[in-house]
Amino acid sequence: MNAEKRRAIFMRLRAANDKPTTELEYTTPFELLIAVLLSAQATDVGVNKATRKLYPVANTPAKILALGVEGLTPYIQTIGLYRTKAKNVIATCQILLEQHGGEVPRTREELEALPGVGRKTANVVLNTAFGEPTIAVDTHIFRVSNRTGLAPGKNVEIVEQKLLKFVPDEFKLDAHHWLILHGRYTCIARKPKCWNCIIADLCEYKAKTPLPEKGV
Repeated sequence: MNAEKRRAIFMRLRAANDKPTTELEYTTPFELLIAVLLSAQATDVGVNKATRKLYPVANTPAKILALGVEGLTPYIQTIGLYRTKAKNVIATCQILLEQHGGEVPRTREELEALPGVGRKTANVVLNTAFGEPTIAVDTHIFRVSNRTGLAPGKNVEIVEQKLLKFVPDEFKLDAHHWLILHGRYTCIARKPKCWNCIIADLCEYKAKTPLPEKGV
């Protein structure tokens, strides 16, 4: 895919949604960090249901740490891998208090040193909470990047590096959100809605789904 086509794709995505953001609900960088930690192998909808109950009770490192694993578990037990996530959240809160004054660190190295925080989670926090032009590659973005030809790669690291290289600077801050939303609602896994896609004519996917027949 050439640079002109990539630029056209992001111009259309921006025209359709000029202020994209995460669908995770949060009000502080710490709330976002915990929500992203909980979202691994879980839906944003499921995480939001849990944090709507948790955050009114505990939404700071000190308050969640005070709950302990046993106290935190009932709030998040509807989320996949909740036992491991509970341990990671409590351990993260302790580190934030002991090493960062209760604040979420703003460097990748410090974020990735937190329990359960990998490159993707760090990228989301850096981008969404702190306005860094990072691009977190999840399953949706990996699929869209490969399917469209925007930034094909065999693994998430390759796709991320290609996106950082190919996405024009003016779109980098919001690229993560545009691509994840496009993958979540239009370029879905099993039957992509090519007939309802604003970038269908720019996409290089060879097996585009046709426009539904009238009356179907």
